[in-house]
Amino acid sequence: MPAERQRAVHIIEPTLEDYAGHCYDLVRSLCESAIDRAVTVWGGKPATQLSFDPRVSLRPYFFRRWRAPQLFWLFRRLLRGDEPLVLTTARRTDLTLASLAARGRLRPGKLFLYFHWYRESPKRVSFLRRMAIAQPGITILATTELVADTFRRAGFPRVALLPYPLTARATLNEPSASGFRHLLYAGAARQEKGFSKIVDLVERLQAEGADLPVAVQVSGEHYGKYESRTLADIGRLEQSGYRSLSLIRDTLGPGQYAEIFRGAICIQPYDPNEFRDRVSGVTLDALAYGSPVIVPANTWMAKIMEPQSAGIAVSDLDPGSILQAVRAILKDYDRYQGSALAAGVALRTRSWKPLLELIDGST
Repeated sequence: MPAERQRAVHIIEPTLEDYAGHCYDLVRSLCESAIDRAVTVWGGKPATQLSFDPRVSLRPYFFRRWRAPQLFWLFRRLLRGDEPLVLTTARRTDLTLASLAARGRLRPGKLFLYFHWYRESPKRVSFLRRMAIAQPGITILATTELVADTFRRAGFPRVALLPYPLTARATLNEPSASGFRHLLYAGAARQEKGFSKIVDLVERLQAEGADLPVAVQVSGEHYGKYESRTLADIGRLEQSGYRSLSLIRDTLGPGQYAEIFRGAICIQPYDPNEFRDRVSGVTLDALAYGSPVIVPANTWMAKIMEPQSAGIAVSDLDPGSILQAVRAILKDYDRYQGSALAAGVALRTRSWKPLLELIDGST
């Protein structure tokens, strides 16, 4: 194949609409890694204002309501060509749509699906086995060994481990330059991410007459959606009466998002069962920006921060246990902040290089 075609790639991210969450940073970092290639990014219709390198062709393509049929027709169109396709946040449905659109077996190196996690069940594993037989040429990329093993056991012959890249671009130059500012809950307000427990913590602080500053992002998941329980929890926060509480309601640009981690202790009271081997972009961001973390024990998050002692892993997520961890970090905040920065530096070895090598090796 001509060299110029090896340097072209299509990146597909239907939920890419704004700077919220990690979709933009994930896609942007892949574009920057593919610096010697012609890159086309297929995102949501509102993505027109997003900033990318001038060599990147941004195609605002997907409507929210019609995302699945649009993805089918985009697959039908692009899978006929020579350029490889990468879905940066792949889902089970994407396997089905790609297989149907392909009208036959795809050649190896044509489609790369990046799975951040996969919830196993007999039905879901059976589905993967059927897909592995129908489309053995699809390359599966997995953030963790457990996810990779799930696809290998299902029979996919092309499975590669690709740890979630560190997408944050800035760090604090001097760990001691900015002391403690606030406790932080960052990212989407969701139940499996322990939003209710953060509200419990704020109510506990109010009951104790504390004055620890707390900043809480209350933005929704993709498209601004909220669970009914989360809406009730936001109401509890608003009625807590805690004077040292700041609610972050608006979508933050990259610079604003980075700023909330400055001088923070990032609290992530996530469901330990849901996140036992599930990646958290917020953890990676916190370490990149020098924010010590408090996370559930025996999870991916705990494993990431433990080598540098960049925070505290707790076995109990009740307000008392979290506050005990907070106070332990506050006693030696500069050291914990330096450890978080060191962890972020160590994680910078993660990159998109394995994917790009796979693309080049199969073209």
